[in-house]
Amino acid sequence: MKGGDKRRDWKDNGVILYVSKKRKEMMSMIRVNKILCISLLVCLVVVGVASMGAGEEKRILRYTQAFPTAIDPAVGGDYSSTRALTILYDTLVYPDKTGAPQSHVAESWEVSPDGKTWTFHLRSGVKFHNGDELTAEDVAFSMERLVTIGEGWAFLFTGLVERTELVDKYRVRFSLKNPFGPFLTILYKFYIANKDIIVANIKKPGAYGDFGDYGRDYLLTHDVGSGPYMVKEFSVGEYLLMERFPKYWGYVASNAPDEVKQIGTTESVTIKTMMSRQELEISDQWQSLESLRSLDRLEGVDIARLGLGGVFHYMINTRKPPTDDIHFRKAIAFATDYKTLVTQILPGYKQGWGPVSASVPGHDPKVFQYSFDLDKAREELKKSKYYAQLDKYPVELHWVGEVPSEEKVALLLQASLAKIGVTAKVVKDPWLSVVEYMAKEDTSPHTIPMFLPSDFPEAGALLKSRYHSVSAHTFTQNEWLRDTKYDKMIEEALATVDRGERFAKYVKLQHYIADLCPTLFLADDLSQHAYQTTYMDWPAARGEGIPIIGYELDARWIQIYPEKKAR
Repeated sequence: MKGGDKRRDWKDNGVILYVSKKRKEMMSMIRVNKILCISLLVCLVVVGVASMGAGEEKRILRYTQAFPTAIDPAVGGDYSSTRALTILYDTLVYPDKTGAPQSHVAESWEVSPDGKTWTFHLRSGVKFHNGDELTAEDVAFSMERLVTIGEGWAFLFTGLVERTELVDKYRVRFSLKNPFGPFLTILYKFYIANKDIIVANIKKPGAYGDFGDYGRDYLLTHDVGSGPYMVKEFSVGEYLLMERFPKYWGYVASNAPDEVKQIGTTESVTIKTMMSRQELEISDQWQSLESLRSLDRLEGVDIARLGLGGVFHYMINTRKPPTDDIHFRKAIAFATDYKTLVTQILPGYKQGWGPVSASVPGHDPKVFQYSFDLDKAREELKKSKYYAQLDKYPVELHWVGEVPSEEKVALLLQASLAKIGVTAKVVKDPWLSVVEYMAKEDTSPHTIPMFLPSDFPEAGALLKSRYHSVSAHTFTQNEWLRDTKYDKMIEEALATVDRGERFAKYVKLQHYIADLCPTLFLADDLSQHAYQTTYMDWPAARGEGIPIIGYELDARWIQIYPEKKAR
């Protein structure tokens, strides 16, 4: 379904804890009475327009997401969370349109000859949303908090950043355990938080000793960033409303949105209705083919197809009978109808070719890819230790309820497996349940499909996030590979400073994974969104966006022209 958490816990992710009884009653009444809801929204819009003065209209960007969304920079890591974090927080470096790192909060940096020590020089005058100045102390604190909590994008830094040193007010130094060639690019996912606000809102006792809860409870509904937008309202499970930070130090397009609203739904009828009324600018990427075609027929609506270097994989649990048997897994791989999947279920997608997207630097086009061959599937099945007792080992094909196309993939595979004598049950799960049960080996399913992004623009990103043991308890690795040999290989590859040598090691890793057959490499991910063309300019939709999760929807580059709306 969605990917890129990476690593988070949403069990208590409910703003309802902070909503007054009176507001709860009002929200309940609104849900029951749709007419009242519409009237209230109209009134709010009228008041908002009037407050801006005659002739002015608020510029608002609204897009749907598969919620929940975590806005804690040490917790959030999936698509919706990362898109919010990207505009709520600043990073040390920022990617250009090719994915290459450019100066941002860090004006410059130096790296030691051995590639293990990075010193960053911060620009002065960067302000957090409460007016505090961002300094090296905040950077150091944010890194320490991220790796201590160990969720969200922490897996990129855990075991890598050995020490963080505060040099002076505007200089911070990271000492790495080993050299890491693409270090600058993983900093795209390191969000700088305001230390003082977090410390002031720590609750004790907590799981982090003297740091209590490390401010996690507070950050369920508040941001402590310095980005171009800040939280205005957050009703977790319903919507996240962000507004422009008027004192932002960096560039923001002249007609960028005044407000950005993430709406927690992927329901196709709702989305079509909102799009037709120009009450929604961009849809989520989880719409079915039928829904996208229907949206494309709306006047002024088009479909953006974004390649973010991600993949669509069916992850196979290598620790759970019968999929713990390599021959059983290979039988599934040969029983997968890849062509039908990319031509009928996901048209426009390209068939997957190994564990890395073909669009990502370092991909090897020579890696082995399984083809649809039921005879070979039967041959592999006969080699399995479970062959004589298949009736005792049915396979569950899980899919994420918020992504309708995944059900079709599961049904397609179920039909093929039946032809080779394997009983498969298709199981629908809500996304929140998926995150919870994939956190433990004994509750993870036999198989589950997942759309997964490339965390940084190199093959090593997916090779680490997908298969290194550090990600085995997250939704990015249902395979539970836990292969110490592989862990060492990918660590050595990423530690290689020379790009050519590093890419050669990536090639070996891709073949290593293909030989184990822990995954069905279904397709290279294509993030498809319906969007309004008449009154908004979205660089990513015209091929000029930044091909990295979160940055493709960075509102600072998107321009809204309310005066061009149909009246």
